[in-house]
Amino acid sequence: MIKKLFAACALATTVALPAQADTLLGLYAGAQAFQMKTDGGFAQDESIANFDFEDETNTSFYVALEHPIPLIPNIKIVRTNLDTEGFTQLDATFTFGNEVYTVDSRLRTTADLFTTDYILYYEILDNDVVSIDVGISGKQIDGDFLVVDADTQQRSAEEFSGIIPMVYSRAAVGLPLTGLGAYVEASYLSIDDNSLSDYQAAITYNFIESLAIDMTLQAGYRSTTVDLEDLDDIYADLEFKGAFVGLEFHF
Repeated sequence: MIKKLFAACALATTVALPAQADTLLGLYAGAQAFQMKTDGGFAQDESIANFDFEDETNTSFYVALEHPIPLIPNIKIVRTNLDTEGFTQLDATFTFGNEVYTVDSRLRTTADLFTTDYILYYEILDNDVVSIDVGISGKQIDGDFLVVDADTQQRSAEEFSGIIPMVYSRAAVGLPLTGLGAYVEASYLSIDDNSLSDYQAAITYNFIESLAIDMTLQAGYRSTTVDLEDLDDIYADLEFKGAFVGLEFHF
């Protein structure tokens, strides 16, 4: 878990370094290691099969650019890995990728998912004690589902991709002179039968604060739900949740 965190931090820092010299801009770069539990399943129609997924440690990293220009929104980009796999014995017939898996088939399932959030937001309040951001987000989902029968090696795979608009908000509070703080961040959408949400809440500790760089530790909980109806012929009802630790740089 720690190795993945520092690897992602190194990548985020590499992205951020060119902007250090511009004192008119605020650049944030961070990374999180996410201890993820996955519930739910997927299908190519409304008959979604639930699978037993294993707990995984995945990573997320982000960069955000804030500026003093009125009316032009700030921008944040978040990249999250949601890979997982599991093993399930079917209690009903399951069809996927034009392959039919019968009752009692023992299936190995792999879900390779990546999400990229493109966020435009405004700071409606920003001081040392309270800050509030609101905006819109486009969540791009890229996925690859693989199903393999453990006995017959019968297999099927499907890919899907799409961008879904969402509402974004973030609220943070700080305790002056202590370095301690907390935040809640959320993106959400519910339209017809599609429902997506991405929530996280964390306690923070700013342990380095200087003219050149601030560094903040994060520890919290994150929950991401994906309820899709016919996105590239994919139906899914998945929830990814668990604790995370993170490190943020502010230049």
